[in-house]
Amino acid sequence: MRAKDLLERKGFTVDDHQLTSREEANKFKKEHGVETTPQAFIDDERVGGYDELRSYFGKDEAGQMGTTYTPVIAIFSVAALLSMAFQFSVSGYYLSVRTLMLFIAFSMTILAVQKLMDLYSFTNSFITYDLVAMKWLPYGYIYPFVEAYAGIGMIAQLPALAVAPFSLFIGTVGALSVFKAVYIDKRELKCACVGGDSNVPLGFVSLSENLFMIAGALIMLLI
Repeated sequence: MRAKDLLERKGFTVDDHQLTSREEANKFKKEHGVETTPQAFIDDERVGGYDELRSYFGKDEAGQMGTTYTPVIAIFSVAALLSMAFQFSVSGYYLSVRTLMLFIAFSMTILAVQKLMDLYSFTNSFITYDLVAMKWLPYGYIYPFVEAYAGIGMIAQLPALAVAPFSLFIGTVGALSVFKAVYIDKRELKCACVGGDSNVPLGFVSLSENLFMIAGALIMLLI
């Protein structure tokens, strides 16, 4: 479907020869010496599968191989809408200090879920730049749980001293770690903020996650 859609968007009329059985597919692959289908032919010359088609048209191989900010943009956007919707439902207002707190809390909990889905992959990425995890591996496994706890605690409006110190600690360590890795050591790394398999580059957007945690902790302690 992706190969057909790409060809049609490029102005080609697609003659789709569907392989209707496993035997027919195996015969086709054997005849053409290929291991996968579909196979695209342009002017009777075989181009290949979807990845080869993207390369043929000057695109990257899989469309998502390079770095991207899409995951964090999606998470922060949904968190912002959730916070405004939640605040409107209880007060009739969209924007307030509480809205900001909810935005930070929702962002933290969604990001924590991303990490918790595959703790092993997350820690593999996290230990490449986090100052504490580089010295003590278990911190990488503990971190997502603390982030989730702090976010949920902010939403539940638990006592500040029960939540803020945790958010302040992981946020401060995280901010220092990202700043050192990116702006001092000049390292080009992937951020573990949305999980270990993400292509989000470590940088300002990654730093913002930690700054949000610090801001949320300070708001809880000061207001």
